[in-house]
Amino acid sequence: MKTKAVIFDLDGTLLNTLEDLAASINHALKENGYPERTIDEVRLFVGNGLGLLAQRALPDGKENPLYEKTLSDLRAYYASHSLVKTKPYDGILQMLEDLKKKNILTAIVSNKPDAQVKALSKIFFKDFMNPELCIGECEGVKRKPAPDSLLKVIKNLGFKKDECIYAGDSDVDIETAGNAGIKCISVSWGFRSRAFLMEHNAGTIIDRPDQLLQFLEY
Repeated sequence: MKTKAVIFDLDGTLLNTLEDLAASINHALKENGYPERTIDEVRLFVGNGLGLLAQRALPDGKENPLYEKTLSDLRAYYASHSLVKTKPYDGILQMLEDLKKKNILTAIVSNKPDAQVKALSKIFFKDFMNPELCIGECEGVKRKPAPDSLLKVIKNLGFKKDECIYAGDSDVDIETAGNAGIKCISVSWGFRSRAFLMEHNAGTIIDRPDQLLQFLEY
C-alpha cells in the first residue's frame, strides 16, 4: 500500500526540546524546595507529558503533597520558556521537504499540551503541515499510548491505517502505533537509545532523518 502520510511524535523526534523541559522542571522543583534533576535524569522522565514528568521528578511522585503545585509551576514556566533552546534536529527540515516533494502529508501526535503542539508546529513546520492536524494532550482524547489521538489524525487525514506510518523516539510511540494498528518507525537520535528501543520491541530503527524515505512505499 502506498504511503500517503507520516505522523510524527514531536519531542525527541522532530524537535530537541530536552534542555527547555529540563530547565522548566528544575524551576518548578526549586520553587517547591526540591533539588534539581540532571539532564540525563530528565531525558528518562520525558515522553509521557508534563504530568508524568513532574511525577517522576518529585520524591514520592504523585503522592507528594506538592505534586499539583509543582505541576502547575512546571506548566506555567514551560508555557513561556518552550523556545529558549528548542530547535529541530539536524536533517529534519530537509526530510520534511523531501516528503512534501513526494506528496506525502505530515502531521504530529504528541503528549505535549495541545496548544503548545500547535504553536510549535506553526513556528517550525508551517511550510510542511497543517497545525490543525497536529494534536497534543487535550480534553476528551486519551493520551499516548492510547491510540485515540493517532486514530483521530488518521481519520482527519482521510486515509486508511495501512497508508500511514507513525514515527517516534520512545517505547510509548512503539506501543501507540501498535495499539492503533499501524507501522512504527523508531528514531535513535531522540530521548531513548537504539539499545533501549530494541529492548522495547522496535521493528524499524533509523539513525538519521534522511533514512526515513527508504522505508516508505511510493
